[in-house]
Amino acid sequence: MLFTIAWRNIWRNRRRSQIVMISIIVGVVAVMFNDGLSVGMIHQMLDNQIGSHVSHIQIHAKGFNDNRVVQNYIHQPEIIDRALENTRGVKTWSTRVITFGLLSSAMNSSGGLIVGVDHSREENVTSIKSSLISGRYLSGKPHEVVVGKRLADRLKVGLGDKVVGMASALNGDVGSDLFRVVGIYETVSSEFDKAYMFTSLSSAQNMLELGDNVLEYAVIVDDISQVEAITRELRRTLGGEYEVLSYIDLLPLLVAQVEMYAEMMYVIYLIIGLAMVFGIINTMLMSVFERIREFGVLMAIGMKNSYVFRMVMVEAMMLAVLGTGIGLGLGSLLLVVLNSVGINLSMFTEGLTSFGVGAIIYPRLTIDAVMSVVIIIPMTALLGSIYPALKATRLQPVNAIRYV
Repeated sequence: MLFTIAWRNIWRNRRRSQIVMISIIVGVVAVMFNDGLSVGMIHQMLDNQIGSHVSHIQIHAKGFNDNRVVQNYIHQPEIIDRALENTRGVKTWSTRVITFGLLSSAMNSSGGLIVGVDHSREENVTSIKSSLISGRYLSGKPHEVVVGKRLADRLKVGLGDKVVGMASALNGDVGSDLFRVVGIYETVSSEFDKAYMFTSLSSAQNMLELGDNVLEYAVIVDDISQVEAITRELRRTLGGEYEVLSYIDLLPLLVAQVEMYAEMMYVIYLIIGLAMVFGIINTMLMSVFERIREFGVLMAIGMKNSYVFRMVMVEAMMLAVLGTGIGLGLGSLLLVVLNSVGINLSMFTEGLTSFGVGAIIYPRLTIDAVMSVVIIIPMTALLGSIYPALKATRLQPVNAIRYV
């Protein structure tokens, strides 16, 4: 009976109820779009970093991450191979040699990172092969290199041109080699494209006089949510002679951004909630003042104050739930569509690529966003209806009946 009366009371003034519902719907869609866009942007930055080079987990000799010199190469790599083969959840991995060096062409020179990779395994770990814009990927032959477009522009080289790489070798001398550009790639990160040059593992090992030794294992797991558990298991298995670092350890700033944004969204929801509270208070007060005589009659014939209080509260809750439901449906549909087609922000390409985002952003619909909307919006509406409901219960029946 209470819900039936409350429902009828809502639609006694259709225009006012529709305005309140539309404001709730617009607010829900807006906050979901903002949440989805921001979450999508931050996770794209993280995914791009993982896909371009970082991978899910990296394994080095102890101390390598703090002092990236070739002398900190991995001893007994077969131990790591066995550990990875026997660890559940590990999908694939690749071995690398990575060092900072000087890259020179006939026209210019630049500092950069020389990365020697096992081409047959690396293409399953990183997205460099799929990011090629000209030429081809590494074939495993010596002296081949694939460079980023920004680095190629800086060195003023193209396909078939020669690049000299120089870096500190294992014995402390300067190791050097002559490479030929066979491919140029372009990722969504302009900073990455300026710095990285990829060659075959054997070429990098020969230049640095490393023999068969490697400096890094890049590991990809089946389920990214299990990265921390797999990292802990590998640490237990390998012991203290090796350092096992997840992308959370390797990209602390990006991970902190994800966590910080999650906290910041509560502030955004609070602001929207406060705006809704005042809107609900205004609407329900108008409804109460328009029905003062009606409330007076109801109280005079025996309706309890608690029933009047609940009736006003239920009316506000119905408006909030209905508006939230419609807004949630529209917001979810919008995010699902945009997640498929993306939002093209090519006019801001230069700025976005400097952050490693990319010109097309794919918003994400998350369970956290849905739960926040479902819980916070109706709760704020309920809080906003308390004062008007109390106002209705404090009416004196005699005075209310005479109210004009």
